[in-house]
Amino acid sequence: MKFLRGAAITVAAVLMIAFIGLATWEPFFARTSEAPEYREYSAEIVRDEFGVPMIYGETDADVAFGVAIAHAQDDFFTLQDVAAMSKGRYGAIAGEDGATFDYVYHLLDARGTAERKYMTLPADTRALFEAYAAGLNQFADENPDEVKLSGLFPVNGEDIAAGFVLRQPFFYGLGNVIGPLVAGDDLRREFGEDIPGFPRDAAAPEGGAEAATEETARRHGLVLPWGEEADHLGSNAWAVTPERSGGPTTLISNAHQPLRGGVAWYELGVQSGEGWHFTGANFPGSPFPFLGHNEDLGWTNTVNRPDMADVYQLEMNEAGTQYMLDGEWVDLSEKTVTLPVKFGPLTLPVRRSVYRSVHGPVIKNDNGYFAIRYGAMDTVDQLDAYYRINKAGTLEEWQTQMARMAIPSTNFIYADREGNIAYVYNAAIPDRPDLEEVQANWRGILPGNRSDLIWEGPVDYAEIPKLINPASGWLYNANNEPFTAAGAGSDLDPADFSPVLGVERKQTNRSRRAYQLLSEAGPLNRAALERIKYDTAYVREGYVDRLWSDLEALEGNAWPDPDMAQARELLLNWDFTADNEGSGDALALVLIRDFMGAEYNNKPWPDVTEKLGEAVAHLNEHFGTIDPPMSDLLRLRQGDVDLPLDGGSDTLRASTTWEVHDDGRFSLVHGDSFIQWTEWPADGSRVTSRSIQPFGAATTRPDSPHYTDQMQIYVDHGLKPVRFWEDDVRAHAISTVAVTNAR
Repeated sequence: MKFLRGAAITVAAVLMIAFIGLATWEPFFARTSEAPEYREYSAEIVRDEFGVPMIYGETDADVAFGVAIAHAQDDFFTLQDVAAMSKGRYGAIAGEDGATFDYVYHLLDARGTAERKYMTLPADTRALFEAYAAGLNQFADENPDEVKLSGLFPVNGEDIAAGFVLRQPFFYGLGNVIGPLVAGDDLRREFGEDIPGFPRDAAAPEGGAEAATEETARRHGLVLPWGEEADHLGSNAWAVTPERSGGPTTLISNAHQPLRGGVAWYELGVQSGEGWHFTGANFPGSPFPFLGHNEDLGWTNTVNRPDMADVYQLEMNEAGTQYMLDGEWVDLSEKTVTLPVKFGPLTLPVRRSVYRSVHGPVIKNDNGYFAIRYGAMDTVDQLDAYYRINKAGTLEEWQTQMARMAIPSTNFIYADREGNIAYVYNAAIPDRPDLEEVQANWRGILPGNRSDLIWEGPVDYAEIPKLINPASGWLYNANNEPFTAAGAGSDLDPADFSPVLGVERKQTNRSRRAYQLLSEAGPLNRAALERIKYDTAYVREGYVDRLWSDLEALEGNAWPDPDMAQARELLLNWDFTADNEGSGDALALVLIRDFMGAEYNNKPWPDVTEKLGEAVAHLNEHFGTIDPPMSDLLRLRQGDVDLPLDGGSDTLRASTTWEVHDDGRFSLVHGDSFIQWTEWPADGSRVTSRSIQPFGAATTRPDSPHYTDQMQIYVDHGLKPVRFWEDDVRAHAISTVAVTNAR
């Protein structure tokens, strides 16, 4: 008995040691960062009546230090997630979902790129990022009870750069390449017109399965919540000249992102003694705004999805250690990485191999080894380009920075005080060899044994679509092809651009509706533009027409369930507006999203009977009717505030994606996430702007008065004033705090 008791104690002790080890190992083995070299920073954070900060400092670096602290005051929770992603440690916070990010971090060699390239940036740009990191470190030091992962801080500028390298490619759809390759599924890509002799349907590995299911996609990292690529999401943007508005030059930013998380918009303003004066919004982890305006000009963005990635199938030796290139065997780089994966109180080390060839990252699946080469790979120049366009003062200066092709993707819609408007289909599209030279199918799987197919760098700025001051006097984009942007007689001709560029040729409902309304409008004054921005109508074209044709083709009396027949009739008589007026709005809201997603993300077309049945069942279960008011179904929820919404998944008033709560209501998680309306008066007086966010400035601070204070304005289609000019900022300040790291 003593022996058994002793053995039991020994086993218990071993188990306890193992438990403690698994619960505590990760911070000791994680990558640590050296804090930035000490430099004294001093900034002033002035918050307006909605808690939106304007950060003042003598130097740009002082301001960046203040940006970090102001953002941490409002959302340190999310900033830590982004910091963990930039170090490959997100799995230690978010478990299996976080480990997906960490795998991609290693696959893309985000850290290696930052290590190789960060010091090539200009000194003033690096100073900005070091100051931002210093601000995050200071907030963490002063608020240790909020730090959720041991050893996460300090961070430095290289860490912030690694976060940029990791996230940027997913805005143009790299996840739609990585995910299916990891899963061994067909690629779901569609770009422009077929290249003669090279049809799109050649783009699948031999023996590949059908398109990935949503579950498989999520499991393997296809669906990553970084930007609009994560699902069937979108953005809108408009620019109007003073001649068409009858007054000011107008820029409307309506960039859609998730309402919470690592790519949720954060509104801020900055002003330094070195001439940096800008207001707009950024993402967590950035020292500068990504969109907005300064005194002289502004821009906004929508996601574009050109063909930015090429896939090569490698010819491997029998051992799987070398690949053939130009008749010679070359060693395949292999590295084993450890992913921390949190399970309850334990963090388990999961080992994975990542591969790399001269082409780029390599994914091994049941079909073989596939290398990926993508636009703006192995560069951090975007960090400098964004900073420079923040400080541009003229269209020429702004275009000089855009022409660097340093910002990997996203459409830019531009306007300025001189009355200029512009649209740039910005994309670091690979400079692929001419078809006649290489006879290669750039839309499909390329042979990996030919070095002549390994391109270097992007095409020239002159080659990408762009429009400057079109005769129509207006420009827009709603995640559509660049060849519908300015109206008949002003639009670009797709025949003028090489099909090898892989420019997308898709339309969204938002695009069709915006084009129609802008083309039919007279003066595009504020009232007319407001009607367009908040429009809730669908055009019966594209996927909408296909869905309604499917409904019409169904036999209305063939179902034993009378609710199905009634639902079909409701939809066939629907007025195609998601405005909370009339019958069928809730039913249409539930039904349309999956069909829109199939079109936008090149997924298989859903079965209309199955989806209609799911919609009927959901509405009956939770509302006792198939035709409740849509405002009872679609809600904006934060804390104790619960408000009704209008708009649909692909309407200009965008209520795009939602979570289904236990009460059956749809709580918005993606849609109109930041709106900024900017006007430069024709008389040359100073710029003014208005804006709105769905919740408030302090998105993860329930105790803050700015946790929910913008919600009612948002629901009412309202905008609040932007305090840009210092006299206005000071006059409406509710708090002024000086921050410094002085010893």
